[in-house]
Order: sequence, then C-alpha cells, then structure tokens
Amino acid sequence: MAAAVILVAKMPINYARRLTGEVRTAQADRQLGLALAFVAGAINAGGFLAVAQYTSHMTGIVSAMADHLALGAYDLLWEGIGALTSFVLGAACSSALVNFARQRRLKSVYAFPLLLEAALLLCFGILGSHLASMATLSAPATILLLCFIMGLQNAVISKLSNSAIRTTHVTGIVTDIGIELGKMLYSNAPGTPPRDRVVGDRVKLYFLSALVTCFFTGAVAGALGFAHLGYISTVPLALLLVVLAAVPAMDDATAAVRRWIRA
Repeated sequence: MAAAVILVAKMPINYARRLTGEVRTAQADRQLGLALAFVAGAINAGGFLAVAQYTSHMTGIVSAMADHLALGAYDLLWEGIGALTSFVLGAACSSALVNFARQRRLKSVYAFPLLLEAALLLCFGILGSHLASMATLSAPATILLLCFIMGLQNAVISKLSNSAIRTTHVTGIVTDIGIELGKMLYSNAPGTPPRDRVVGDRVKLYFLSALVTCFFTGAVAGALGFAHLGYISTVPLALLLVVLAAVPAMDDATAAVRRWIRA
C-alpha cells in the first residue's frame, strides 16, 4: 500500500521531468509543444491588447519595416528594428542556455529557457504599466520584452524537437496541415509500388491540428484575461512554465548541493 502511494506521488514529478528533461521522446516533445502553444497564443493575443502589436509575427514586422522605410516613417522603422532585434536576441539567449546546459551534462537542458521566460512574464505582469512608459529604439519596453520572450520560447522548442515543432506562430503549422491533407486526398495510380505511394500521416495531422487548437484556445484565454485583469493575467502563464520546468532544475540543484557537501 505504501509503495503504491509513493508511486502515485512520483508520477507527476516523473511526468514533469520527461517534459523538460534532457532525455527526449517524441511523445514528450508533442506534449510540451501543446502546452507551449497554449502559452504562446495567450501571450500573443493578450499582448496585442497590451501593446497593440502581435509580437511573434516577425513576417509582418519586417514587412511593416519596409513600408515605413518607403514612406519615410523612420520612427516606426526603428520600432520595428527594435522588435526584430529583441526576437533575435531571445532566440540567441535560448540557444546559449541550452548549449551551456548540454556541455555541463545538466538535466535541466530545456528547463533554463522556460524558467527565464517565466521570470520575464512575471516582470511583464507586475511591471507592465511602468514598462509601457519606457522606450528604446522608439519601441515601448513592453513590445521589446514580449518579442524577446517569443524568440526565447520559439528557439527552445525548435532546439528540443530538431526544428520539427513551432509554437509561437501557426503559418508553418497550417501549411503542414495542408500538405498532409493533400497526401491523404491524393489518389495513387493502380499498381504504384509501395515505396512510391503517397500516404498521409494521420498522427502528424492530428498533432498539427491540436497545436493550432491549443494556440487558439490560449489566445482566447489571454485576450479575455488581459481584457478583464490587465497585465497581471500573465502571472498564471508564468506559473505554468515554472511547473513545467521546475523538476529538472531542482534535480540539478540537488546534485550540485550533494557535490558541494562531499567536497
């Protein structure tokens, strides 16, 4: 009986360890991707109500920069440059944290960027109104912070899934859905050898559809949260990221304490 209780108690911890630990499985990648798609949707939609700009849509930002340059709106051009730079720096920071942890054989390889994202979301939720009054490169600090967060998250899920999963924008996801639907609807000619047959991947199609659904659900939750609660609505998202990433980080902290005691 006691052993059964201990097993049940360990299940959530082991589950969290699989989600963000250094040992990866396809199932863990998909489950973490769904959770992060929800977070990204909430940040993107809620952030739009806060800063009047979608902060994960670098395609739109770069296109707007070209328009502003052509029209001579240089202040808006610099704002776009600031947003784009922040996104790139977020991705670079995520890559640096992952590589740092890999070289040191840490268990929290992918937990570090998520914990940093959680801390930055807490800053946004608590200091949002103050940050909105600050500007760099003509861009409010809120926009720069959200773009950095989006770059950070997109890079970590790309690193752990070998670029197979994206969570902060759905253009590529919807494109892949269309590709799989095209394969499923394709009629192979009679006598086509098995190696040449076009066959859709139903598992991949379901997962991609689930990603879009989680992003949309998160966007609805984020928009409603910011509309009714304001900046503080990002705090639950930060806590969710902490729950996802805390176990591997605690494993490394515990191991470091034990080494220090032995030394």
